[in-house]
Amino acid sequence: MVPAISWLARFGIDQGLFTLEQAKAVQAKLGDDAELIDFAQELIDEGHVADAYLADLEALAGKAFQKGSGGPPENDPFGPPGRDKPKLTVAADTAPVPAIAPEPEPVPAIAPEPAPAVAPPPPTVPASAPAPKAEPAPVAAAPGSARMATSLPPADAVVEAGELDFDNLAALSDEALAAQVRGMLVLCGEEGVSDLHISAGATPFVRRQLELTPISEHIITEAEALRINTALLAPSQRAIYMEQRDYDFALALDAVHRYRVNLMFHKNGSAGCYRTVIADVPEIDKLGLKNVDTIKKMLSYHNGLMLVTGPVGAGKTTTLAALVHELNKQRKDHIITVEDPVEIVQESIGCNITQRQVGTHTKSFHSALKGALREDPDIIVIGELRDLETIEMAISASETGHLVIGTMHTSDASTTLNRLLDVFPPAQQTQIRSSVAESLRGVICQRLLPATEGGLILATEMLVSNRAVAALIKEGKMQGLRNVMETGVREGMCVMENSVMELYRARKVSAETARQNVTTRQLLAQIK
Repeated sequence: MVPAISWLARFGIDQGLFTLEQAKAVQAKLGDDAELIDFAQELIDEGHVADAYLADLEALAGKAFQKGSGGPPENDPFGPPGRDKPKLTVAADTAPVPAIAPEPEPVPAIAPEPAPAVAPPPPTVPASAPAPKAEPAPVAAAPGSARMATSLPPADAVVEAGELDFDNLAALSDEALAAQVRGMLVLCGEEGVSDLHISAGATPFVRRQLELTPISEHIITEAEALRINTALLAPSQRAIYMEQRDYDFALALDAVHRYRVNLMFHKNGSAGCYRTVIADVPEIDKLGLKNVDTIKKMLSYHNGLMLVTGPVGAGKTTTLAALVHELNKQRKDHIITVEDPVEIVQESIGCNITQRQVGTHTKSFHSALKGALREDPDIIVIGELRDLETIEMAISASETGHLVIGTMHTSDASTTLNRLLDVFPPAQQTQIRSSVAESLRGVICQRLLPATEGGLILATEMLVSNRAVAALIKEGKMQGLRNVMETGVREGMCVMENSVMELYRARKVSAETARQNVTTRQLLAQIK
């Protein structure tokens, strides 16, 4: 029996979320091989946990997941080991905002607190924004499955845009502050802001179209920063943040407004970055990618390795979600994604989609990949190829009948393949180069550039695997890939610099932007 289930049962019974009899009934139904997420889902499906406490269930699931690594509790509600199986319970955390947890498996990221009985005072809002009203507390997607994720937050939950009154923070109650933080996040999304920065010792900043801009002259104090950055955390979440000093999670305010949140501490105190996540899963044809037909052909394979790369903030998450959505529409397969965190929730259409979050549903990308291979997957999507073990397992999976799609923080195709291969020791180089040469389907590199008409525009580099590419990879001659891409236009290939120059000639990016993204002398000479 999974020890974490015993912990969740203990927590849930103590908090009054469900009874011992209900927990035992669910355990008996599922059997001793049940996972934590299965137990939690069954509690919900059987109606043992009220909708109002789903966020609490999520918070306790996360707590139990951590406790479970040390074995079952001494006062195991199921008695001596081997009798009954514990069940997933919900922590009665009461705090304003939850973390939006992803879909597929065990325990979610953060749970919010039920909305206060009295509506908080409305925050100051710009003339264009309607006065905020009391919103229901945001809800974090419950542990694991896609069904649980879609059930939260409630369909009728609505959070309206508003401003955060930085000059009068001391006068705001905790409830009013939480309401204003929610309103501010919604306003950021509506005004095209990609990131909101709240940091002790600095003014608040937003990033819009790659540029960082202050939104107030108020210098946020250490106490104010901590209060703002923990305003939407449940007590259990706050405890994790204060203990670990770093905290990443996905946050859902309602069915539309989602954010990726990173909290940390630095020399002046607490700091938080709130990144807006697109509400709808994008269509691959609408992203501005070159040679979409070539990309769709890559997605038609039933095995192999496909990479999406680019610097931080280049839209890799959006592109990855669009690729999964395209697969979801065109194929009848089982797709397992491993993300950190799950940002864009995918609904199963033609495919059965299982989304897992590192730290919540699995310990690491590597352990998730290892488990995924036993879950009958057809397609495996990896949020980031970070280390040797993860990369090695991804390559192995791509050779054994799975289409594997992953991302890396690299700027072009040759750098991507060098980074992919260089993590392996010299003794493995020959074998691993041969494996990648045989399994690689293609590499999509992308950058977001400021557009002349406002907003951002995508520049791309595309490498499509063929005999010439495979030969260069086997020989370790990555410097020759550019020539192959320049001569492989008919196969759908393109070089990043040529993509930038096309945008410049079409007057979609400025000369200054073009110069910043081109290094070849001949091309630089063409920029006036």
